[in-house]
Amino acid sequence: MGETGQTIQGVVAGNARLDKALAEATELSRERVKALIAQGEVLVGGKVASSAAAKVAAGTDFSITLPPPEEAAAQPQDIPLEVVFEDAHLIVINKPAGMVVHPAAGNLDGTLVNALLHHCRGQLSGIGGVARPGIVHRIDKDTSGLLVVAKSDAAHEGLARQFADHSISRTYRAVCAGHPKRREGTIRARIGRSDANRKKMAVLPDDSSRGKHAVTHYKVLKDLADSSLIECRLETGRTHQVRVHMSSIGHGLLGDPAYGRTSSRLRPILKSLQFTRQALHAASLGFLHPVTGEQCDFSADLPADMRELIDELDRFNR
Repeated sequence: MGETGQTIQGVVAGNARLDKALAEATELSRERVKALIAQGEVLVGGKVASSAAAKVAAGTDFSITLPPPEEAAAQPQDIPLEVVFEDAHLIVINKPAGMVVHPAAGNLDGTLVNALLHHCRGQLSGIGGVARPGIVHRIDKDTSGLLVVAKSDAAHEGLARQFADHSISRTYRAVCAGHPKRREGTIRARIGRSDANRKKMAVLPDDSSRGKHAVTHYKVLKDLADSSLIECRLETGRTHQVRVHMSSIGHGLLGDPAYGRTSSRLRPILKSLQFTRQALHAASLGFLHPVTGEQCDFSADLPADMRELIDELDRFNR
């Protein structure tokens, strides 16, 4: 739900303003719904909706058409990349924190796509469109770690299938607030847009018609000062999954501006280290090569800023 070039259909759950009702029934923001109504892309009860403020009754059917974006082709830029593996079909990158994966509003250049266009010199899968060539999955701007990119359409299709059936192996290393009572555990909770803030994700009720099923397995690796070094293995790959799931059990990630929680005792440490991102690193990635069928397993060491943070928290814990 929410992909461009698709049609979203459903039924309004309760009496409300049209924009509010449709935002609650989908993963679209109210502003996006308003814009689509203005563009004539929304049908309510079989008729084109004309006003976002119109009242709509529970049980009314709706249909929203998401037009394909008018994408601008990203330009190649000579940006250094840490290449972990590369062949004719795919490339695995260790992405630094602070780098956006693909161009979007507010980040039109300096992205991983800009760097890949220069590095691969046109040899990227075109399935993702001109703004996202080769991109099969992504990690957040301020998350570091491993990312696989398709150079051929065959690789793109094969990798996309593995991501869709959750057969790709992914583990993250993170520093969370506090010490989980259970040293190992599994979080099974739907993730979707937050009702309180549409720019954030949230855990939703199991019986919700919104959001997507998500599963995270976590394990405490080391106790630190008011915090823990953890490993998270993903069964699914939802937006902000590790960040939202760990926050939902009271152990948000250190430095996370959206979902995190840092004790007053630790704030001076983060400030002295100038650590301003979520402490999250995509540490390992495993999949079947989509063309050769060989098992591919990659790992990336923690970046310097997270190593420094962990060392300082460990020292402070003694």
